[in-house]
Amino acid sequence: MSTYHFTLIVDGPDLQDQPMIDRLFEAGCDDATVGSSDGVQYVDFDREAGALDDAILSAVDDLEKLEGVEVIRIADAGLASLADIAARVDRTRESVRLLVSGARGPGNFPKPVTDPRSRYRLWRWSEVASWFSAYRGEFPGGADEQLAAMYNAALELRHDRRLLEPSAPVSLRDLVGSRATQPPVAAS
Repeated sequence: MSTYHFTLIVDGPDLQDQPMIDRLFEAGCDDATVGSSDGVQYVDFDREAGALDDAILSAVDDLEKLEGVEVIRIADAGLASLADIAARVDRTRESVRLLVSGARGPGNFPKPVTDPRSRYRLWRWSEVASWFSAYRGEFPGGADEQLAAMYNAALELRHDRRLLEPSAPVSLRDLVGSRATQPPVAAS
């Protein structure tokens, strides 16, 4: 068993209200800390499990036992800023900026998912990791980050489906199917 640390963004009733804290504990979230920032509720987990996907699925299941609570996304999973990329690949921000612009490296760096004119651009970490794998022959970040990004995509799809069809319940387990703990295949 390992302990996995992650943060879930949630929607619904105020989880910092004392009766809700008691219900969280009863629902199995005794390994969670609840917070809020600018009206966005989050729940930090230190969840013991055999694998990351087990930790995420059990945390989502436990939270959603509470009426009106919906897990929206895993914080920070799947996206990376220039500074995040630099830290993850052990380079300076300037070095990564030069790779992004094509001034260094093989070129063809992944495109940002946010407005390219924005000062605060974000990239899909899976695309960046794959690019670095081809460029440097190593897959930075490991399978856990890829898995968290996959679960994030499923959570966002589920949230969008609920917005379009509020009466159609969608289980996260149904969306992700069988366990997805296989490590990603690095580009060669």
